[in-house]
Amino acid sequence: MYLLTVLGNMSIIILVITQRRLHSPMYFFLCNLSFLEIWYTTVIIPKTLGIIMGSSRSISLAGCNLQMYLVFAFGCTEYFLLAVMAYDRYLAICFPLHYSTIMDSSLSGKLAVASWLCGFLVICIPAIMISRLSFCGTNVINHFLCNIDSWIILSCTDTYAIELAAFIISIFVILGSCFITLLSYIYIISTILQMASAKGQQKAFSTCSSHLAVVVIWYGSTIFLFVKPSKRTSLEITKVVTILNTIVTPVLNPFIYTLRNKEVKEAVKNLLHRE
Repeated sequence: MYLLTVLGNMSIIILVITQRRLHSPMYFFLCNLSFLEIWYTTVIIPKTLGIIMGSSRSISLAGCNLQMYLVFAFGCTEYFLLAVMAYDRYLAICFPLHYSTIMDSSLSGKLAVASWLCGFLVICIPAIMISRLSFCGTNVINHFLCNIDSWIILSCTDTYAIELAAFIISIFVILGSCFITLLSYIYIISTILQMASAKGQQKAFSTCSSHLAVVVIWYGSTIFLFVKPSKRTSLEITKVVTILNTIVTPVLNPFIYTLRNKEVKEAVKNLLHRE
C-alpha cells in the first residue's frame, strides 16, 4: 500500500507536469496534494513496517516529537489544501466567465503557499508544549506512530493545557476548513441544480466529484480522531481509525482522481498512445 501510494501520487504529478491540457489551478492544487500525500505516508509507514516486522520497535524522544510534528503539520496542510480546492471549484462552477481572471497563477500560487505555511505553523504550539512534558512511568507507546494522544497518556504531569490547545486547534483547522468546504459545495450544488441542461449538470459535477469523495473520507475519519475534548479515550479505536486516515485514504486518492475524472483519464490515454 505504501508503494502504491508513492507510485500513484508520483504518477499524478508527472502526468500533470507533462500534459499541457492539465496545466490549470485545479491540477496545480492536485499536484500539491499528491506531493503532500507522498511525504505524509513516508513519515508514518516505513517506521510502522519496522514495528510490525520487529526490526525497529524503539524511537528516540526527539525522533518521536519530530514524527508527531510532521504528521500533524502535513495533516493540517491537507485540510487547508482541500478547502482551497473546494474554493477553486466554487469559482469555476459558480463564476465560469470570471474564473480565469480571478484564479490566475498568482492567486493559486499564493493559496498553495499559504496552505503549507499555515499547516506547519499552527502545529508549533502543541509541539513546543509537548516537548516540555515530564515522563516518569512506562515508555511504551500504545500506537504505531507518535501522536498527541500517546504523549498525553504517558506523561505524569498535568496535560490540561495541551489538551485544550489541541482541541482549539482542531476546531480552528478541521471544522474551519470543513465549513469553507461545505459552504463552497452548497453553492456548487445549488448552481448545478439551476442549470437547464442535464449534460451541463453532469459535466459540472464531474469536475468536483473526485474532490468531494476525498473530502468525505478524509474529514469523516479525522473529525472522529481529533475534535474531542479529551485525548484519554480508547487508543484501540483510535488506532483503527488512524489506519483509515493515514494509510487507506492516501492510497485511494490517486485512484479516485484518475477513475472519476475524465480529463485525467484522457490525458493518460494520450500519454500512453504517444509512447
